[in-house]
Amino acid sequence: MAHKLLFVCLGNICRSPSAENIMNYLVQQKGLESEIICDSAGTSSYHIGASPDRRMRAAAARRGIKLVGQARQFEPSDFEKFDLILAMDRSNYRDILELDRDNIYSNKVRLMCDFASQHRDKEVPDPYYGGEAGFDHVINLLLDACDGLLEEVIKD
Repeated sequence: MAHKLLFVCLGNICRSPSAENIMNYLVQQKGLESEIICDSAGTSSYHIGASPDRRMRAAAARRGIKLVGQARQFEPSDFEKFDLILAMDRSNYRDILELDRDNIYSNKVRLMCDFASQHRDKEVPDPYYGGEAGFDHVINLLLDACDGLLEEVIKD
């Protein structure tokens, strides 16, 4: 049975679609497309239906990764659909857990940076209001964290 991963940030146009597409890129490199399914969502409804941010797409393209997808909002039904829900920061983490009123799924929710080995960041910073360097940093951080996450999933 396939492992299902959901990446979550605030608006689902910068960090979480980047994590989803980076993970898909790494999964394809290892030929594991049938074993690992990825999706992303936002805790807010700000950008529903929007494509990934153009600055994020440019930063990913510099690393040979294409960002595709449309923003959607996290729904309580996602708790059952996914094996692991990866929050980009502590605020997203809290917002996700608030929707788990009976505290049934907290073991499925993790912080993305828990899987990073090369970076010391505890959270994936939101690059939305910053410059190009912030978008590049997020791509590098997510490449690191997704690599660690993939190792963990393969071990399972």
